[in-house]
Amino acid sequence: MLILQMELEILGSGTSHGVPVIGCDCAVCTSRDPRDNRMRASAVIRHTDGRTILIDAGPEFRIQALRSHISRLDAVLITHSHADHIHGIDDLRIFSHKTDMPIYADAVCLNDIHDRFSYVFSESQEGGGKPHLKLCEVIHGQAIQIAGTDVLPVLVFHGGLPITGWRIGDTAYITDCSEIPDASVSQLRGIKNLIIDAIRERPHSTHFNFSQALEQIERIGPERAWFTHITHDFSHTGIQEWLQIHAPGKKIEPAWDGLIIPVHE
Repeated sequence: MLILQMELEILGSGTSHGVPVIGCDCAVCTSRDPRDNRMRASAVIRHTDGRTILIDAGPEFRIQALRSHISRLDAVLITHSHADHIHGIDDLRIFSHKTDMPIYADAVCLNDIHDRFSYVFSESQEGGGKPHLKLCEVIHGQAIQIAGTDVLPVLVFHGGLPITGWRIGDTAYITDCSEIPDASVSQLRGIKNLIIDAIRERPHSTHFNFSQALEQIERIGPERAWFTHITHDFSHTGIQEWLQIHAPGKKIEPAWDGLIIPVHE
């Protein structure tokens, strides 16, 4: 019998604009359904013993951390260096007063973080403080132990940009993705839970749309799947209705901020 050791919480299920979108008065952006309020895409993994791993630190990280009562952080996994995934890094300083916070990403992403947050790595007056970070390179396809957890960084493509999906136990988190190589699909075999980029129904040049996400779910074969990085084109219930038509009987749902998924190693 599998023993629950972890849970993954979706901190944000929205695109780079977030939902509601600034200045938009569409039905989704003005919806009263809390599941239609989508902060920038992010997730957190919690162990039963308190260990906590963050996936991406976007612009709303502080708000997400307060809402989800994150009081401890042991490591951060970064998918890629676009603003909606790393521009909350400065707020990691509250967790790195005593020990440098390990940041795990591929070499290109780490270089971008070093450049964009150059003040963190230079000798300077701290003023109000700055995060203390330890940049840790991962190699796609090579498993690594992070905060006592076996983690597999998986190569996926965001348009032409190679980025990192993350497999933790029986669960994989893949956002901002438009292509998954065959070798990466093999590395994802056997997962039970898949959180996958599905930006909207209309095609997109650097993200899976709903139909493409369904194709990838079929390739990988998880027991359950959730769409994430969702625009304001569809409400939560609208996506559910779309899935009832296009994936009847399948355990596929739109993610929402605050969704908790049990994870087993």
